[in-house]
Amino acid sequence: MVRLDNLGGQEATTKTAMMVRFDQVSKSFGMTKVLNELELEVPPGEKLAVIGPSGSGKTTILRLLMTLERPNAGIIEVDGEPLWHERKGNQLVPASEQHLRRMRTKIGMVFQQFNLFPHMKVLRNVMEAPVRVLGVPQEQAEAQAKRLLDMVGLSQKLDAYPAQLSGGQQQRVAIARALALKPKVMLFDEVTSALDPELVGEVLQVVRELTHSRDMTMLMVTHEMRFARESSDRVVMFDHGKIIEAGPPELIFTNPAHERTRGFLKAVLERG
Repeated sequence: MVRLDNLGGQEATTKTAMMVRFDQVSKSFGMTKVLNELELEVPPGEKLAVIGPSGSGKTTILRLLMTLERPNAGIIEVDGEPLWHERKGNQLVPASEQHLRRMRTKIGMVFQQFNLFPHMKVLRNVMEAPVRVLGVPQEQAEAQAKRLLDMVGLSQKLDAYPAQLSGGQQQRVAIARALALKPKVMLFDEVTSALDPELVGEVLQVVRELTHSRDMTMLMVTHEMRFARESSDRVVMFDHGKIIEAGPPELIFTNPAHERTRGFLKAVLERG
């Protein structure tokens, strides 16, 4: 249990202004500490690129936000509300399943793997969640799905099954499906890592257009450094479960302050 009166007034005002907030969040898997008292604030509308070596905790922050993993300690807030807790009087108590279901509607995620329903056609894949989760009427959900699929360049594939699509096309359907729930926060987890190299560009272009055309908050875990530089408002560098450096993309990519960041970027850019 966490007492809310331990939080100062000025700090509380800052927290309310943030769309996503991690306050001393830790997460371990067995003896391995993946996140170590993480402090992270993301204001509304910010496009945040998350970079760092494998195993540094990048994907874990997304999985905590999607309630796929539970933190061991600390508080996570989304849109001014605690995610894994709920308020009871002046205390925070563990969240009920009802609270978690409501909070999940604020967050959309595109995974490394496409996770489309193989037995449903493309149009139905995008319609299903708004109808089932939000209770959107079928006709309205269908019209929205068609608009989103047109936006990602797949208006000619409405009646195709996922197995009939390329990997890049499947990932674009997955992006449309996540957008169909109208989330306040969109999470992208290495969305090109499962794709053949020639298909990477088409997916990154869709995400890049989203970053420029939509005011929703986006957290993008990526190993595509050029994409991170061109599409984010801010870059955070993770290492051993902590943010070791953060700043505007031009600063991080041209003059990083931390030796670990310099070494990581040098290795990635030479490999790429």
